[in-house]
Amino acid sequence: MNSFTRWALAAGVLQGALFAQTFTGSWQGALQAPNRELRVVFKISTTEADKLKAVLYSINQGGQPIPASTVTTQGSSIKISIVGIGGTYEGKLSADGNAISGTWTQGQPLPLSLKRATPETAWTIPEPPPPPKLMPANANPVFEVATIKPSDPSRPGKAFVMRGREFTTLNTTLTELITFAYEVHPKQVAGGPAWMESQKYDLTAKPDIEGQPSVAQLRSMMAKLLAERFALAFHHEKKELSVYALVLAKGGAKIEKSQSDPNGLPALFFAGRMVLNVRNASLQDFTNLMQTSVLDRPVVDQTRLSGKFDFTLKWTPDETQFGGQIPGPPAPAADAADAPPNLFDAIQQQLGLKFEPTKTPVDVLVIDKVEKPSEN
Repeated sequence: MNSFTRWALAAGVLQGALFAQTFTGSWQGALQAPNRELRVVFKISTTEADKLKAVLYSINQGGQPIPASTVTTQGSSIKISIVGIGGTYEGKLSADGNAISGTWTQGQPLPLSLKRATPETAWTIPEPPPPPKLMPANANPVFEVATIKPSDPSRPGKAFVMRGREFTTLNTTLTELITFAYEVHPKQVAGGPAWMESQKYDLTAKPDIEGQPSVAQLRSMMAKLLAERFALAFHHEKKELSVYALVLAKGGAKIEKSQSDPNGLPALFFAGRMVLNVRNASLQDFTNLMQTSVLDRPVVDQTRLSGKFDFTLKWTPDETQFGGQIPGPPAPAADAADAPPNLFDAIQQQLGLKFEPTKTPVDVLVIDKVEKPSEN
């Protein structure tokens, strides 16, 4: 290697280091979301290994710190990926080093320009709220207050939401409430009248014990409510069904362990029709969502991966998924250049997991008795 080549390489490394250094600091800007303006702050610093790290704060959404998964730079360009919320920021530093012009992508790309903050111009970041008080792990709660009413047929969507001590569902059928309570696929619920799958209800309930319940406690309360208000009774039978087994793909899993409170509730939600965000959730939580809301058969977790994870899954759904009622705005055609892969390819490419079709005996709930809900 001649002296000129060595000099050029050294200059390139030095230039990269200098650009990386100029990105450190506090950056702020306003994101024009579809329904409101969101003020965001990126705090960029260096690690002990002299690499860049970043933390995102969304001022209008509470300001909790959201650490970035990776921060990479190339010359005056920077890319910040945040797996925890399925977001990516890509921008270019201005010549004076005091502004970054770029794009924030979280489902859809939106322009986001950042300015370097000074002590005089820096926005105040709200204090994070205290963590919710958890219900004792050995508690056996019931829903103390519960209202059940028919859903508004003109309102789209479906939801299961826990806010503080209030649990609500929107546009949920009795079959969906059963699948939630007992962690089964609709095909594992047999018998019963046709209205179980056609009549939709909104439910609002609060437990009789203080504190935020765990998922297991939520399911237990729902099972008790179904027995009390719908007079639900059933027996178990074993039946061989076609299922998907979730297994490790070649090369192993690519998902990250969650840094959230391991005792906190999981969050699994769709951003548009093609982006599933999974936060602080086990793979059992993930397979439960896939079998109850997305796929046409039960899903069995055979990965043997324990703990909770954060990941984002992007795919192009087909007519066999979501019961044929694919949510969200129209998506690009499956063969379009910007279309995400189908679900089975996306699982392997993005998560390092795999759905394998197989047949196995599974538990089936055979309905013996059920009634429309009693008065509130």
